[in-house]
Amino acid sequence: MDGLYNTASVKGNSYASASAALRRRLAEELPAGEVRRLHGRRPVLHFLIVGWQFLLIGGAGYGLWHLTNPFWVALLALVMGFTLFNFTVLLHEVVHDVVLRKRNTRLNRFLGFVYAFPSGISASQFTRWHLDHHAELGSDTEDPKRFHLSPKLNRRWYKLLYFTPALFFIYFRAAARETANYPEPLRRRIGIERICTILFQLGVATTLFLTGGGGVMLRAYVLPIFVVFPIAFVLNRLGQHYDIDTDDPAKWSTLMKPSLFWDYAFLFSNYHLEHHYFPRVPFYNLPALHRLLRPFYASVGLKPRTYRELLWNYLVKNRAPHTDWGKAT
Repeated sequence: MDGLYNTASVKGNSYASASAALRRRLAEELPAGEVRRLHGRRPVLHFLIVGWQFLLIGGAGYGLWHLTNPFWVALLALVMGFTLFNFTVLLHEVVHDVVLRKRNTRLNRFLGFVYAFPSGISASQFTRWHLDHHAELGSDTEDPKRFHLSPKLNRRWYKLLYFTPALFFIYFRAAARETANYPEPLRRRIGIERICTILFQLGVATTLFLTGGGGVMLRAYVLPIFVVFPIAFVLNRLGQHYDIDTDDPAKWSTLMKPSLFWDYAFLFSNYHLEHHYFPRVPFYNLPALHRLLRPFYASVGLKPRTYRELLWNYLVKNRAPHTDWGKAT
């Protein structure tokens, strides 16, 4: 059950049966008290992190308004673009209802709307999409992220399109295809939310243009959203389910090597394997969960990857998504 709405998935839950043995083994091998502790929610910490994201956007935006030096523009655009992407990570926390200590549907709904606006998506669509992804992980057709969003054409030029503004067309087309199967009330809600977020984006762009001119709008809006955001999105996704062993549910997500830089750059969403093992652990506890799981990873032969390795395999060696890149020739 999600943290935005009291609604069930429109699909089944094939991952639950596929991962039953995995979950039993994790329960046997991990100390129950420590796992329980890592499920603890700290709302104050969550909102401090949210405040830090707004400070990053404000500081980067101020710099992009006033500075024109290419070095500083590139650096600040990177900061803002990655931070805007991280609002989808904050939305993800709402989806799994791990922000507040007790369920508060009204406040969760409000937070979901706020966190969805920077990326222009619908909170309701993201919620249903993501919960179906968890329920149908491993399925070629029922997992919406895998079925609709992963590149079906394993060509370098096509993969590179995802790193460009074309990503927005690809994503919204994928979302529309999946949304077509949702109940009518949910489709209406998604439509209203999407219109609101798009109008917000247009309002920001127009305000920047009218008050600062085309140069300010280019630096403070176009570069972070249309150049940097797609790069952050695809890079983050490479560390999710692209390099996997389809024969072993324990390896249906990619194990990423811990990195303090990526912990902050991606708000701990680089621990995606850990998240699928324990989806109700808040993001700020995922590094500790990773350390707890290291003996298990060693026992099943999971090897950590870096984003540099993934990029090399994905683009240079042209590995196909959702395959075992370690076995590829």
